[in-house]
Amino acid sequence: MSDHQLFASSSTAASTLVAVIVSFNRLEHLKQGVAAVLDEPVAGLVVVDNGSTDGSRDWLADQQDPRLHVLMPDRNLGGAGGFELGFGEALKVFDPDWLVCFDDDARPAPGALQCFLEQDLEGIDGAAAAVYYPNGDICEMNRPSWNPFWHGRLLWRTACGVMTGRSREGFHLADRHYRENRRVEIDSSSFVGCFMRANAVRQIGLPRGELFIYGDDVIYTLSLRKSGGRHVFLPDVRFVHDCSADLRGGARIRPLWKAFYAYRNGLLMYRIAAGKWFPLVLPVKLFSWLLAVRHYPEKRRYLSLCWLALSDALRNRSYRAHDELARRYP
Repeated sequence: MSDHQLFASSSTAASTLVAVIVSFNRLEHLKQGVAAVLDEPVAGLVVVDNGSTDGSRDWLADQQDPRLHVLMPDRNLGGAGGFELGFGEALKVFDPDWLVCFDDDARPAPGALQCFLEQDLEGIDGAAAAVYYPNGDICEMNRPSWNPFWHGRLLWRTACGVMTGRSREGFHLADRHYRENRRVEIDSSSFVGCFMRANAVRQIGLPRGELFIYGDDVIYTLSLRKSGGRHVFLPDVRFVHDCSADLRGGARIRPLWKAFYAYRNGLLMYRIAAGKWFPLVLPVKLFSWLLAVRHYPEKRRYLSLCWLALSDALRNRSYRAHDELARRYP
């Protein structure tokens, strides 16, 4: 992959930053995130509330900071749809130089956004913060990565790791990268503490909202790199993610419809990441799905979901009506 940037501005003026939060029924977390952002020198904050019923909408409506811009869609768009809507609105309303996004259970550590704005951002199109749990441990689900299919040495290391159950270590940043005070070139990162240059967003498009949940962030940042953009990890820009250590709750994904998005979007991601090697990756993923059937009491329903996810991924179909999926796979 090309390591040169395509979208960065050559302007030396101070950069403007707008944050985008997607929220759903986590009011206490949302309060912390909004306060953390508005304590920093941001040009704006866009909050997309995905139909919360816990008082979040009333609380947001009562806030008076003129930098806060709230969107309340009439249906749950999922995280992916929320970021698609939020990115577009942030560009339209604030016209910033940079966007930063995160979930409602995450927040920038004190001074993190100021720290980002003080970085040398020339030649950078995207950046990932160092994300930690509240206890100070590294948040595994937000650990940035390289695409092993673009780096021969990493591909070999990852393949060897499959044999020992440690394949993830082959292509994700190590703990030492968090301790070292230097930026690291990466290929993908999560949407928690993800900074995107506005010009890059305009060039590659908005996040793919039709993906609903899971994998939209990796697909988006891989697309940035595939388009020639430069994405880096900034260890001194810190975020806190107050989430469960296991996002999907163990071997069984519940409710079942979440497995559809995890499986289909995972294959869509591998099509981008693996390229010509995708036919070799596909049977490995399908085998892992079949192994997981033992964890699901309604095995026929689970296998039906697997077939639907496979069919959609192979046809590159990325939209399904969520209400129908939730009804079919409760």
